[in-house]
Amino acid sequence: MSSTKEGDCPTREKRRLPREVWVLVVANVVVALGYGVVAPVLPQYARHFGVSIAAATFVITAFAVMRLVGAPPAGFLVQRMGERRVYTSGLIIVAVSTGACAFAETYWQLLLFRSLGGIGSAMFTVSALGLMIRISPTDARGRVAGLFSSGFMIGSVGGPILGSLTAGFGLSAPFLIYGAALLVAATVVFVSLRHSPVVGQPDDEAQTPVPFRTVFRHRAYKAALFSNFATGWASFGLRIALVPLFVVEVLGQGPGAAGLALTAFAVGNIAVVIPSGYLSDRLGRRLLLIVGLTLAAVSTALVGFTTSLPVFLVAAVVAGAATGIFVSPQQAAVADVVGNKSRGGTAVATFQMMADFGSIGGSLLVGLIAQYTSFGWAFLTSGVILGVAALWWVFAPETRPTPSTEHTPARPLGPEAGGEVP
Repeated sequence: MSSTKEGDCPTREKRRLPREVWVLVVANVVVALGYGVVAPVLPQYARHFGVSIAAATFVITAFAVMRLVGAPPAGFLVQRMGERRVYTSGLIIVAVSTGACAFAETYWQLLLFRSLGGIGSAMFTVSALGLMIRISPTDARGRVAGLFSSGFMIGSVGGPILGSLTAGFGLSAPFLIYGAALLVAATVVFVSLRHSPVVGQPDDEAQTPVPFRTVFRHRAYKAALFSNFATGWASFGLRIALVPLFVVEVLGQGPGAAGLALTAFAVGNIAVVIPSGYLSDRLGRRLLLIVGLTLAAVSTALVGFTTSLPVFLVAAVVAGAATGIFVSPQQAAVADVVGNKSRGGTAVATFQMMADFGSIGGSLLVGLIAQYTSFGWAFLTSGVILGVAALWWVFAPETRPTPSTEHTPARPLGPEAGGEVP
């Protein structure tokens, strides 16, 4: 096969994704599958210690809060130790703490173990995104981001199904299954990436951290921070906290229909997220972000005013697909700004924290809005937040590097490239 010169169109062989991508995608599926197995039984498991409903749900809140608190230290560790070590360490912490939940003898022990799991989850999540940035070929960042996101979504859909099959083994069984699966995933990732020339680059350029203030000056990165906040608010806050209640209390359906509604969101997302990532490598990130966020804003607002389950499910599929349109380009845009030859642990951690802020704030505030006004206003408010995120990207620059230029890590840019005048 003939070689290509710098700046020429890449050959088919150069476009082939590295083996490391597929290793991490499989690990993502395992992690999401396990979480999907544990999530449905966790409140019931907490309740069997004789605590109130509020105390049972606080176990979930504590995990999310510790993820948020653990993100900055995780970013620091990534810059000092590298993504692979933090990634496997995070998986092991979640595995051990989750397995320990099965042997908890009191509610407070369960709360402690789940809180430790939140710290490990922060380490895993931040380093996973850092690894995605590191291993993504410059011309395939959107495609890799799509594969990463689809891995989590496939696991999230299949997890509850697997959980229903293991329900007969008792409430503690899912924790043991999840812990064991994570240990296997950690071992596979550690062994597979141990001598990877893509992950473990020894040269000084690959080890240089990107100053956060340099990345933060880029308007596209600021837009990505807010759109990730909106993602956390709508995808994890609104949908998880309010959609099940809306289906039961407004549409008059049972708990099974609530699960079907969440599945409809996920199906729409999975169907679009990989093609969207592929298109973002060819059309650019900005266009798909604006279109996806705008469509998500409109569809999310309309979901809250549906009056029948069939119409709601159709709207849910559309809203999920709209989210799938912008998730991959959003992650790819962050990768463009940070660059894959540097460790941008702080920048990656801050990006992830915005989704956690949105998730926690959204789950709390949409409930209050629905309680004191209406469900429709809660969905409409979420749509407005997504719309503001779309508007932010209207004024952000395109980040996708052109085929004729070699990408370097983010640096201070002039106004025409989205930066500020030094």
